[in-house]
Order: sequence, then structure tokens, then C-alpha cells
Amino acid sequence: MAFKVDGNKLIYRNDSELLQLEPWGENSLRIRGTKTASISQEPWALLDDQVPCTAQIKVNGKTASITNGKITASFNEFGWLTYYNQKGEVLLEERWRVNNGGAKTSPLAICGREYKPLIGSSDYKITLRFEGQDGEKIYGLGQRQEKQLNMKGCCLELAQRNTQSSIPFALSNKGYGFLWNNPAIGRVTFANNLTEWTAECTEHMDLWITAGDTPAEIEEAYANATGKVPMMPDYATGFWQCKLRYTTQEQLLNVAREYKKRGIPISVIVCDFFHWTNQGEWKFDPKYWPDPQAMVDELKSMGIELMVSIWPTVDVNSENYEEMKELGLLVRSERANAVQMQFMGNEYLFDAFNPESREYVWNKAKENYYKYGIRIFWLDEAEPDYMFHYDYDNFRYYKGPAVKVSNYYPVEYAKTFYEGMEKEGQKNILNLLRCVWAGSQRYGALLWSGDTHSTFDFLRNQLAAGLNVGLSGIPWWTTDIGGFTGGNIYDPKFHELLIRWFQFGLFCPVTRLHGFRDPIDFTISNAAKMWNQPFGSGAENEIYSYGEDVYKILKGLVDTRETLRPYVKEQMVKAHEKGTPVIRPLFYDNPDDEACWDVNDEYMFGPDILVAPVLYEGMRERTVYLPAGRTWKEVQTGKIYEGGSTVTCAAPLSVIPVFTTNDSEFKFVD
Repeated sequence: MAFKVDGNKLIYRNDSELLQLEPWGENSLRIRGTKTASISQEPWALLDDQVPCTAQIKVNGKTASITNGKITASFNEFGWLTYYNQKGEVLLEERWRVNNGGAKTSPLAICGREYKPLIGSSDYKITLRFEGQDGEKIYGLGQRQEKQLNMKGCCLELAQRNTQSSIPFALSNKGYGFLWNNPAIGRVTFANNLTEWTAECTEHMDLWITAGDTPAEIEEAYANATGKVPMMPDYATGFWQCKLRYTTQEQLLNVAREYKKRGIPISVIVCDFFHWTNQGEWKFDPKYWPDPQAMVDELKSMGIELMVSIWPTVDVNSENYEEMKELGLLVRSERANAVQMQFMGNEYLFDAFNPESREYVWNKAKENYYKYGIRIFWLDEAEPDYMFHYDYDNFRYYKGPAVKVSNYYPVEYAKTFYEGMEKEGQKNILNLLRCVWAGSQRYGALLWSGDTHSTFDFLRNQLAAGLNVGLSGIPWWTTDIGGFTGGNIYDPKFHELLIRWFQFGLFCPVTRLHGFRDPIDFTISNAAKMWNQPFGSGAENEIYSYGEDVYKILKGLVDTRETLRPYVKEQMVKAHEKGTPVIRPLFYDNPDDEACWDVNDEYMFGPDILVAPVLYEGMRERTVYLPAGRTWKEVQTGKIYEGGSTVTCAAPLSVIPVFTTNDSEFKFVD
């Protein structure tokens, strides 16, 4: 075992293991380890341009430490690492159970840092283990369709799926943030006895850790390390209208005209998938969308932006398939020439890791969409889907095997369009994606929670999903209001769900109505071309499609969102400048109130608005905890309450309990 000081770096070598520890932003350290010849220079989620920091490095025989501000990493005489804050309190301690381990000597032969070679390659399965801590609470870890807000006690897959964005960043109530900076498929377990991070196929261990006195301090350090969102364009803070799917240009325009006629403000309307001629052609079908320029111009005259759907899929019958295959622009299959996805045809995926592939796809979008004035794209299938089975070991990217790098695909997908739009001189870039990873935010990624089902169970999951993904560094987030599938427009039970979901969506970073509603229309004339199977179009999904009683409530919510836009913009400035989540758990703004760390059914919308959504069918009242140290006003009644108390609020169908700080002027529009 030997230590070496190289400028600001502490180098550790023992037998075949090489570790490099160095400051990476204020109060933060990056630790890379390998059993190969050298340390990887791949940044993955991290930015290189960090605030310069001078580390304090001490080597004392068989022990050593490195300190950067509030955080210290210390080696004991066995080479085990422990992380401390500025108070000397343990943040994380590696878990070793081996012979010759001093007081922790054990015959179990379990290492805190384990490199298990994958036979026939230079790669390893790498596992990093830490001791469990009593009373620890863990938040973040991306977007999960789980009810848990606190991830302590959970075992979580580190892989991307429809509705699941695995971001390996954890925020602890112990005062640290931890990033597992590795895009390999893996797993993390936050058990009572240990925390265990695993990468199934990789050459390097790479982690980043920061210490902070508040969640905000930790989040801001993480944003500085991985990047921040651009400034959200003004139009995006309003109401977005969407359904699966408007089938013709005239149908979409008629919806926009009806909203305009009714005096209902909408900011974005969406042209969903299969407006194109075929997958992988990235252009309007001229039969059903004959004059895109006229469509965009008319929408802009009404103050509405058009968003169009982009998929990464390339059908074997696409006019671009043979060229893209010959140029090596598609994802490769490891075993035979296997089709990678089947959805209305046989499809491959463009390889977003390949810069030539990114340029090819952007140039197609530029020629067929951007030239018309379309400035926002819906980058669907961003995980991406693989036959809906996610067989990562069967696919290979320009950057390496999918099992090794696949979690990073959505970052490269977002980058494809962000860099193209940036080259055209566009500012404040925003695109909608179905999946993200750490660092996606710097490429203008707005995440939505995927193809959720229309149930109260799924609605409850969205709250935890939105809050945790915000703590994972993605402040732009939205959800399909009403859920994506299973909602019948004539069903009163669905009307109740839709209203409750819309109330929640009102207080999200983006308010977007979307869904594939029943009854489905299978009679559309262009359905047959989709692999000779009817797919159809969902039923109407405009706020006036559900009867007058529902319409009155939803219109009031849309009008309320309009009045909220200046406040929303203020939060977007903070997200852009500091990485502050727009929606966040109560503890974010009230870290000293211990009760706030356990509240999982309320949240803050910015610093001044507390939202208590109604998440159960038939519920007409609910209890609300009000954080201590502040005075709160119930918006619907005007009643004033002192914080640190729990109150019971009436919640008829038209009401969502909302509280503000006493000096706020927010109110609902009837």
C-alpha cells in the first residue's frame, strides 16, 4: 500500500488497485478507482470547469486524508475509506468484512471496494459497499414509479425504462450528496445494514461526494458539478394541450382555434407520433399535413408554439435506413442482425453516442421541421425501448456495450437537438424527453413521467417521482395530466381522477394535459399504414371534452396557471442560476423541522406555496402539516395558522388545499 501526492490529487495504490482522489467543486471530492493501467478521463455527468479548490492532503505512513472545505476522505491503515464533514462526523464509511481488519476482522471475505473480473474482457463488475446508518433518510435516485419518497430500505435498479429514469444521485439527511458517476446497468440497495452500489460492466469506479449544512447547499453543489438548465422560455410556463393523437393538420388547428374562441390561453400544442411518413424519416406526411409553414404561422399568430414528436427509431422500410446502416449510424446488435424494436414495424435505433449519427438526425429535423419555425421537440422513446424487454447485453453503441454505457443514452439524445438548435443561434432551449440521466438538464431536458396509467395509484406515484427527480438535478418535470392510458372520457370516476391530477399538474414546473383516451377511434384513414395494424387516435382530450361541470373546474385551473406565470418564472430563474428544484419536499425549505423529513404527501412549489394534493378517490377532506417557524394562510378560506401544526382542510372536488406564506397574494381564479 502506497500513497502519492500529485498536486491537488491524492493517489493510492495497493497491488492492482489504483485510486485517485481530488477536489471537484467547493466542499466536494471526486474519487476514481480501477484495476486497469490508468484512471479514466471520461467525465460522464461531471463538468470539468469547477471552482478551483486547494485540497489539504496529509500522508502519515499507512494512513492518509484529503480535505476540501467541509468534506474529508480518510484512509485507515488497511486502505479503507471513511468520509467526514467539517465537524468530524461520519458521512459514509466503507463496509469491509475481511481477515486482518483490526476491530472488524471477519472471515466473511467481503470487500468494501470489489472488482470482479468479467472473463474474456477488460471489464469488471464493480461493487462499492458502505456501512448502514441508523436514522438515515435517502432521497433522489431519479424518477421511479414507487410510492416511496424516502428511499431508505429500497433496492433500486440502475437502468432506464419507460416511466423510470435512473439517476444515481442520493441526498441524505446526514448532510451529504453522493453521485455514482457510472452509466453502466447496475443496482443500488439502501438496506439497514449496508448501502451497496453495483455496476455490472465497467472498467472504473467513479463517484462524487459533497457535504453541506442544508439540502439547498448540497443541491447547489451538485448543480455546479453537473450543470444547470437553461432559462426556461416564457411560453413554456403556461398551459400545454396534447393528446394521442391529432391525425391531421386541420384537426390540430381546429383545436387551437376552439381554445382561442373560448378565450382559454394555451402556450403549446403538440403534434404527436406518426405524423411522419415512416419512422426514421423525421418529416410530416404531406397527405395529412400539407402545409406545415401555414400551420406554424397560424399557431404563432395565436401565441401558441407547436411541438412535434421525434422518435429515435428507424424502420427497415424508411428511406434513410440503408444509408444509416451503411454509415454505421445505427445501434448494433451483438447476436445476429436482430431487430431492436417492433412498433408498427421493424425498427433499429439511431446511435446517439456517435457524433456523426447525431449530426445526421439533427440535419433531417432541421430540414423538415426547424425551417418552418418549430423550436421545441418531443424526444420520445429516450430510454430507449429495446423490444420492450430491455435486453441491454444484446446491443452495442459507438461508445461501448449497452450494459456498460446505456444509462447515458438519453443525455446524448438530448444533446443531439440541443447542440443543433444552439448552432442555429437559438437561446433558452427546451425539449421534452421520456428519460434523463445525471447531466441531462444542461441540454434543456424537460422530463415527463412516461406512459402512466389512469389510476389514483399512479397519481400518488407521480408526487414521489416529481419530488425525487427534482432532488436528482432535473428541475424541469411534468406528467401526463389524467394519466396516459385507461381513462374513458364518459366515466365520472375518470372525471374525478382527471380533476385531481389537473390540480396537481397546476403546481408542477410544466402544466401539460396528455393522454390516450377511451373510446379509441380506429377509423382514421392513415392507421392502416402502421404495420397494417390499426392504432387509431384516442378520444378527445381538450378541457371542454368532459362536460360542463368538469370544464368549469379545469378552465379555472388553466386561468389560475396564467396568473401564476410570473411566480413560475421566478422559480425558473433560480433553477437556471442555482439548480433549485421548482417542486421539492417540505424539508428542502424547512430543514430544521424534523417532522418535514417524513412528510410525503405535500410539497413546496417554490418557497412560498405549500401544496397538499388530493390523492385518493372519494376524498373530500385531508390533513395538512404546516412547517414550523412560519405563518401560513389557507388560500381557499383566508384562515391564518402558525407553523408546526397539523390542520384538517375541506377538499370538495373543485378544491386542492394550498397554503402560502402570509404575505403572498396568490389566489385561485374561479
